[in-house]
Amino acid sequence: MSTFTNLDRLAAKHAQAVIANTKDSKSSDVENTVTKALGVLQEDGVYACFLYLLAKEKEPGKKVIEQMLDLLEGLGFGWNKPVTENSSDVVLKHVTDHVTQDLERLLLAKETLEQMLIYARYGAKARQDAERQVEEKK
Repeated sequence: MSTFTNLDRLAAKHAQAVIANTKDSKSSDVENTVTKALGVLQEDGVYACFLYLLAKEKEPGKKVIEQMLDLLEGLGFGWNKPVTENSSDVVLKHVTDHVTQDLERLLLAKETLEQMLIYARYGAKARQDAERQVEEKK
């Protein structure tokens, strides 16, 4: 039995969960939220991405944060998701205390989160295209 984690599979699994858990939101809103979060992650880092989602993005952003925390937990570094409610203070303290401690792990986490958000963006676009096709058939 292998002890290695397939990071691409982990990213894809959580991206799919973002799409599945945001069915009540417009696909364009989900795509917009994920695209903006990806930009912040790439330009400013993991902590800034969480901060952005907590500050600016309400409904789809909560689902994205939830899946990002689940992904970080799934990396196997002992970064167990906060058990209490995911308030801004709790989430940011978790990221600061655990995720940003070790540079190599932080960079791996950033890369895996980027992959998750890329997959989620494509998933939102695909859902948007499917919704458009259904509307055109009506």
